[in-house]
Amino acid sequence: MADPKGEQYSISGQPRATITDFDPPKKPKKNVFAIACAVLASMTSILLGYDFGVMSGAASFIQEDLKLSDVQIEIMNGIICFYSLVGSFAAGRTSDWIGRCYTVVLGCAIFFAGALLMGFATNFSFLMFGHFVAGVGCGCALVIAPVYTAELSPASSRGFLASFPEVFINIGILLSYVSNYSFSKLPTRLGWRFMLGVGAIPSAMLAVGVLSMPESPRWLVMQGRLGEAKRVLDKTSDTPEEARLRLDNIKQAAGIPQACTDDVVRVTKRSHGEGVWKDLLLHPTPSVRHILIAAVGIHFLQQMSGINVVVLYTPRIFKMAGIKSSDNQLLATVAFGLVKTSFILVATFLLDRIGRRMLLLSSVGGMIVTLGCLSLGLTFIDHSRGKVMWVTILCIVLVLAYVAFFSIGLGPVTWVYSSEIFPLKLRAQGMSIAVAVSTFTNGTLLMTFISLYKAITIGGAFFLFTGVAAVAWVFFYTMLPETRGRTLEEIEVLFGKYCKWRSTNAILAKTSEDDKNKEVVHVDGSIKRIRYS
Repeated sequence: MADPKGEQYSISGQPRATITDFDPPKKPKKNVFAIACAVLASMTSILLGYDFGVMSGAASFIQEDLKLSDVQIEIMNGIICFYSLVGSFAAGRTSDWIGRCYTVVLGCAIFFAGALLMGFATNFSFLMFGHFVAGVGCGCALVIAPVYTAELSPASSRGFLASFPEVFINIGILLSYVSNYSFSKLPTRLGWRFMLGVGAIPSAMLAVGVLSMPESPRWLVMQGRLGEAKRVLDKTSDTPEEARLRLDNIKQAAGIPQACTDDVVRVTKRSHGEGVWKDLLLHPTPSVRHILIAAVGIHFLQQMSGINVVVLYTPRIFKMAGIKSSDNQLLATVAFGLVKTSFILVATFLLDRIGRRMLLLSSVGGMIVTLGCLSLGLTFIDHSRGKVMWVTILCIVLVLAYVAFFSIGLGPVTWVYSSEIFPLKLRAQGMSIAVAVSTFTNGTLLMTFISLYKAITIGGAFFLFTGVAAVAWVFFYTMLPETRGRTLEEIEVLFGKYCKWRSTNAILAKTSEDDKNKEVVHVDGSIKRIRYS
């Protein structure tokens, strides 16, 4: 009688493939270590959200205490964006020199000093100097947090993890609204100082926490520290095969031979940012030029849609909509912050499920509708003689709906998308340019919004934002390819053909499908299908 076990082997003596060998691979669990690192790095964005949102409530108290004009309030509200430009530009080059983690720590330390200076300010000039210091710190953290998270994350959950900075910006805004309401009960001269100064506490705690994080594996490879990079990738990848593949891709991008396995090697390519500005701006390849247009475009249009105008001037907008009590205005801003944060959290779970493009286009479509209706509602209130309660309620609902649509798509996708599309050697400086455009646009809007709505009415201002949102939808549909599931090194291939990117995406999709069906014969003769993500 034949041995039944012998039937399991081929003539060559190798085990035969069974039907289970061809089953689709099980989806790996979320990498807890990568999530913890992404959360800690992204929490630095709380500082920006808090510093930005706290002014919405503190401004009226500052104006009353220091006897400031509307023009000075406009300048104070918008100038932080220009101040953060200094930190944004410095952060790109600094992070290439000292690493992503130490740059984040530096940003936290600068913000700590700025928050204390604002809290102890005795006049407008003193307050503006503290605002400048805090703004530089915000700029540092704002650029590096999404870059670090994108470089650390496995491809399967990069969208989920890279959206964390936007989540924590909104948590910071929500905390600032709660702080505004809580300290508004204090005497005017103390209330706004506590609102601004209390921001120093989280910055100190975050600076200590960030020191416990590992450095970005891509930055380590660019410094020739392969051994450290391999250990970080082993901890942050879903599988050992993915860790090896990610390391090989990063080594190739850094100009290190694939066969090199030393722990420390000499890197021949630029590793500290030398010549990067020339590659980005003076002599970019078609792919890099397309990437730069996409990153700058999405940041510019995000800000021009008016979201931060709504965040910072929410009390004024609610006042124009018919809410006269300052307490009720501050309570309404808390509701605004809750909606914004809740929908951002929903978006984090959708980015890797349905993709960047679908979320982005759906989000902007909803913004167009809500902004258009809000414009009509505010115009109706502006021309009515008395208070019309149903229009007031409708306008409040439309503001919350607009924020919800923004937060579920355009808000998080902007940071995820721009942090993942730049090539390795251009990533930090590329993000610096994108963030600089974002902050410049934001600052210009905030410093002119009061004058704008006084010139063309509040309804006219929101009609303008509606038109910008419509232009944004067309730009996103034609120019931005889907990046979900691609490694950071694969993404560059999608760019370079501008509106014709779909042909390249189809080729990559076919190649990816072929890889999924690839059989690998191990040394022991077993046959296994592998999947690269």
